[in-house]
This record gives sequence, structure tokens and C-alpha cells, in this order.
Amino acid sequence: MNIAIFTNNYLPNPYGVTVSVETFREELEKRGHTVYIFAPKWKDYVDTNPRVFRYPSIDIEFKFRFPLAIPYSWRMRRILKNLKIDVIHSQHPNLLGSAGRRFAKKKKIPLVFTWHTLYDHYTNFVPLIPKKWAADYITQKAVAYANNADVVIAPTASIIPILRKWGVKKEIIPIATGIKAEKFVGADREGIRKKLAIAPDEIVLFLVSRLTGEKNIEFVFRALKNILADCPLGKEGSGQSAGCVKLLVTGEGYLLPKLKKYCVKEKITESVIFTGFISPEEIKNYFAASDIFVHSSKSETQGIVPLEAMYMGLPVVAVDSTGISSLMLNKANGFLVGEDEKEFSGAVLKLIKDADLRKRFGEASGKIARENFTSEVSADKLLKVYESAIDDRKKIGAKLRSSGA
Repeated sequence: MNIAIFTNNYLPNPYGVTVSVETFREELEKRGHTVYIFAPKWKDYVDTNPRVFRYPSIDIEFKFRFPLAIPYSWRMRRILKNLKIDVIHSQHPNLLGSAGRRFAKKKKIPLVFTWHTLYDHYTNFVPLIPKKWAADYITQKAVAYANNADVVIAPTASIIPILRKWGVKKEIIPIATGIKAEKFVGADREGIRKKLAIAPDEIVLFLVSRLTGEKNIEFVFRALKNILADCPLGKEGSGQSAGCVKLLVTGEGYLLPKLKKYCVKEKITESVIFTGFISPEEIKNYFAASDIFVHSSKSETQGIVPLEAMYMGLPVVAVDSTGISSLMLNKANGFLVGEDEKEFSGAVLKLIKDADLRKRFGEASGKIARENFTSEVSADKLLKVYESAIDDRKKIGAKLRSSGA
């Protein structure tokens, strides 16, 4: 099968859509399929994959770097004309998503669309326009795009009711990106803890996220105050080290200076470690060095990072929202809580105080991820979607030809 993926987000961008595209590409190619990637040009980045084709782009940086593709290119038209493609898989409803839709229509091949983003949560990236107007416009455009696709994929089942409410009428199939097992082999817990000067008896809370408004990061920092105030370790006469908890924060974004100022103001600087961006090759060591994964985002559809945490055997405390609610089992491998700082900190403290509970929840996390959310399982599901979409198109074509249309 020859598959063309159109995406506005791709390497070297490190975020979720890129991870999804690359994970599926590798799994599909392992099975003997040919995958072409169409993405925006990223200045100074050189692709090693000869099947990656770059549209011209405008290299902008508004809160973070994000090249905007120009979805019209004579060079791309010539390339696409000469390629044999069986199915188009679009990752976005705009820009290169529109280019993918045009090509699918012209070649009369299926268009599969993955709805990666709850667009109404990302209006902070649309300057000068009232948030409600921006949210309504973006969502309506995405719904129209989805209803023109042959099939829609949702990264988790939890967002399907939302898409239905917004007006998506096409078939929606939940398929998680899945975890690549080889990415997490040979993780080094002690090396990272030593590097970051984390004491053996300190509990590490791990937060992995882009440090931007839609990720609800500041909520975790406010909850951390409550956690530190009621820490069972490090109190006078306990015999433990002065540190109780370290919050390990991995990621970059425009909120970083504000978060650091907050730590100074609240006198919790010594309890927070900011690592900046950590490469995909190294992130396994940071998961291994941690004890509890914390997650506060309300805008997720995929939950790739929480899945990675689960795969690495971490119990999870998360704000109950889309994405994460489809992945974990409340009170089985962690706690799903409301967006309440005291409730969140209380759940974290339960795990801090109870080593047996941490171990039991962590083992359950690993079991859930390995049995249900590996990249192999997800790729098999995606292939069935492609095959079904291609068969349906062939049937429609045959029916039209027999009717003389």
C-alpha cells in the first residue's frame, strides 16, 4: 500500500503530532508499506528520509517556533502527479490538510483525517481576535473538513462525544498512537537522579509538557504548594532528608519565566527542577528517575506522554479530561480528579505516603499500556481503516460505472 501523510507538524518539531506521524510511519514501513510525508519546510533542517517532501513555508515564532506551510506548490504538484498513492492521511483540517484533500479528490482516493486537537483550547495562539470567535471559526472549519473525509480517526474514544456534539457525522474510529517499546529499553534511574542531585528518599513528581497556557501547567505549581506543606518526609524528627518532593519539569514554552518567578515568590525553587527540552532518546531515563506522573492538561486528545509514563510503570495523578480518561483506570493505576488543587494534591499525597500503593498502581499502569497501547496494536488498527476506506471507494466506483454515471 502507498500512503501519503499530510501534516503541518513534523520533524524537528518535537510535539505530539510529529510523534504520532513518525510512530505510524515506522510501523507501517516495517510491514512493507510505502509512506510519503508532506510537511512544511523547516529552515536549516535536512531530512534523511528520501520520502519526505517539503512545501514552502513561512518560518514564524509566536510563543514558539512553528513554520506555516504554503499549501500551493508547482513542485509538489509534479511530485504528487508522478506518485502512485492509495490513500491520503491528513493530520490537520487546514494548510497542508487542504492540499491533501485536493489531491485525494483529484485522484479519487480515500481521505482519512485524524482529529488531533481540541481547537477551542488553542485560541491563545490566535492574536487580536476574540477567543470565542476564533474557537467557533476554527471548530466549524474542522467539522466541515471531517465531514468531507472518508473516515475520521480520534486518538482516544473520549473525544468522540465532543466531535459528535460539534457536528461531525462521518464514522469516527478511536486509535491511539501507541508506544514504541524499543524507545524505553535500558532506562537509567540512578544516573539521572545523581545528575540532578535528587536524594534517594525524595519522591519525584514528573511533569512533561509544552509550557504554554492551554496545557494548564500553572495548576500543578499551585497544587505543589499544598503537597509540600503536608509532606510526610523531611519533618523534624523523621530522620529523613530535608527534601520531601521534587517536581521534575521537562519541556519548553513561553510560560517558563512566569513559572520560575512563581517558584521564587512562593519559596519553592529548591523543590522544582526545570530541565528544558529532553530528546526522545533520553526521556526514558527521566521517566525511570521519577515516582509519580502528574498531568493537568484539559486540551489533550492523544495522551502520548501519559501513555509513556504508564508504559514505564508510573502511577498517574491527572485532571479528569479528554484523552487521559480513555487511557487510565481511576483508582487502579492512578487517580483521576477534578480541577481542584486540594483534590489533586490530596491524590498525590496518598501516593507519596503509601509506597505499596505506588508500586501496585505502577504495575497496573505498565500492564494497561503493554496490553492495549503499543505501536504495533495501533498500526494494525490503522491499516484496517485504510483497507476498509479503499474497498469502500472501489465499491462506489464500481457502482457508478455500472450505472453509467
